[in-house]
Amino acid sequence: MSWIVLVLAGLFEVCWAVGLKYTDGFRRPGPSVFVVCTLGISMLLLGWAARTLPIGTAYAVWTGIGALGAAIFGILLFREPVNAGRLLFLGLLIVSLVGLKLTAGQ
Repeated sequence: MSWIVLVLAGLFEVCWAVGLKYTDGFRRPGPSVFVVCTLGISMLLLGWAARTLPIGTAYAVWTGIGALGAAIFGILLFREPVNAGRLLFLGLLIVSLVGLKLTAGQ
């Protein structure tokens, strides 16, 4: 159950990270409220998952999911560059996340 909660926390991290792009420096109220709410939910879920998972693993997976998701949405929504190197390192990030899961002992 902790891993499911951790993945959900990571998905909420993607939401607030991508949402930052729409806040215009927190001058737009709607997107700003969305970012603050999803950030809070993400942190709460991370805290819950970290009760039973090693904190180093939980934090690394949480930030990894967020970074991966933000990079993917950056490519899809904001036309950020796509090149072989970037795709390679995003793939390595996925391998790292799976490796952390497999070696966590949970």
